[in-house]
Amino acid sequence: MMTAAMISIVIPCKNEADNIPPLLDEIEQHLRDRQIEVIVVNDGSSDDTAEVLSREAAKRPFAVRHIRHQFSVGQSLSLRSGVLAAHGAIIATIDGDGQNDPQYIGPLVDALLKAGPAIGIACGQRIKRKDTKLKQLSSRFANWLRGSILNDKTRDSGCGLKVVHADIFRRLPFFNGTHRFLPALVIQEGFDVVAMDVLDRPRRFGTSNYGILDRGLRGALDLFGVWWLKLRRNKMPIAEEVHDG
Repeated sequence: MMTAAMISIVIPCKNEADNIPPLLDEIEQHLRDRQIEVIVVNDGSSDDTAEVLSREAAKRPFAVRHIRHQFSVGQSLSLRSGVLAAHGAIIATIDGDGQNDPQYIGPLVDALLKAGPAIGIACGQRIKRKDTKLKQLSSRFANWLRGSILNDKTRDSGCGLKVVHADIFRRLPFFNGTHRFLPALVIQEGFDVVAMDVLDRPRRFGTSNYGILDRGLRGALDLFGVWWLKLRRNKMPIAEEVHDG
């Protein structure tokens, strides 16, 4: 059952067992005055993520839910699993590697709600990036190219920190790359975007599950697909039922 006051925090992760406890500590610290649930989507992990989540769920004042994929399907389809399982009317997404700071979830939620019904998504935009210089340059080029083609009103579509109305999120097409194009896809649904600068952090433990070359090749194909969708779809109207009398 959907709860209007609840924020569902969706964390897609693969082999992030060491990063999960400190991330949950920070969520508890920064969102202690909010009604939340945390949905960790375990994307075919081969480490002890399941055992860690079982221990963490037993000691947290909020629900920690474990959605497990039998095999890895990637970040976007992991988000889909979490979004479909969420009970909250607001969904916040955050990466499981610790590079996104949970302190920004509350302000992003407030920015989305304050902006009114015309806004469908609040996006984090990373500053002071902690990735390697090559990864930063490739990301900067990809963001420039994507923004030039899609005009999605954010300079950093790849930031994992995003807050979206659940009913809008569930309307979006999901494919292996959706997470990089959420602002553009929300705009196609007839809503606008609000953005907020967020500080980037270095990864705490482990190594990235994404490479530069394979991500670039997939991203180029996905960009063409989203551009095609943009061309083929009329701007979606906001539909309201009229009651006479």
